[in-house]
Amino acid sequence: MKVLLVEDDVHQAQFITRGLREAGHQVDQAADGKEGLFLATTENYDAIVLDRMLPKVDGLTVLRTLRVSGNATPVLILSALAEVDERVAGLQAGGDDYLPKPFAVTELMARLEALQRRGRPAAPGPETSRLALADMEMNLLRRSVSRAGKPIDLKPKEFRLLEYLLRHVDQVVTRTMLLEAVWDYHFDPRTNIIDVHISNLRAKLDLPGLPPLIHTVRGAGYRLGLGD
Repeated sequence: MKVLLVEDDVHQAQFITRGLREAGHQVDQAADGKEGLFLATTENYDAIVLDRMLPKVDGLTVLRTLRVSGNATPVLILSALAEVDERVAGLQAGGDDYLPKPFAVTELMARLEALQRRGRPAAPGPETSRLALADMEMNLLRRSVSRAGKPIDLKPKEFRLLEYLLRHVDQVVTRTMLLEAVWDYHFDPRTNIIDVHISNLRAKLDLPGLPPLIHTVRGAGYRLGLGD
C-alpha cells in the first residue's frame, strides 16, 4: 500500500512511518498541510493519514479541498480532538475514518487495511483457549506452555510474547508490532528489550533434537513457524 502521512509531530511521524514500512508499505511524509495537499494532488496514493491540526493549512481544509477537487483517496484523520462533535466534523468534511490520539500504530494499520477492503468484511474466527504449533501447545486458561509434552516455565512477558507469535504463525512480526502488543510502547525505547526476550524464549523452547521455532527475518523482525 502506498500511503501519504501528513503529520507535523516529528517523533510521531517517524514512529508511524517506521511501523508502516516494517509492514511492507510505501510511505511519503509531509510536515504541514500545504505540502500534504501538494503531494496528495500530484501523486497517487492508496490511503492518506492526515493529522487534523497542521501548520500552514489545517487538516480539515486539506480534506475539503481534496474532496471538492474530486480526489476520492481514503483518508484516515488523526487528532487529539476526540469529542464526538469533532469526529463528526472530520467525517462530514470527507474523512473515511477518525482515529483519536494517542493510538497504537497497529490499530492505525488495521484501520488502513479496513479502508482498503471496504465492501469485503471478513468474519472473525472463533475464540480459543488453546494455541498450538507442531509439538508446542499453549493453554490460555491455565497460562501454561509445553513442548513435546514437557512443561516450559515462562515469565509473564515471555508468555505474552509467545502468545502474540502464536497468533501470527508464519507471519513476519515487526519490532513495532511487538513493542505495542507486548510492552504497550507507542514509541521506540531505543533498547534491545525485544532481542533479550526473544533470546530467552528461544533458550526455553529449543529443546535438544527438536527444530527451532522462532526465526529472525533480517531487517524485518521475527517469524514463528517450522522451517527457515
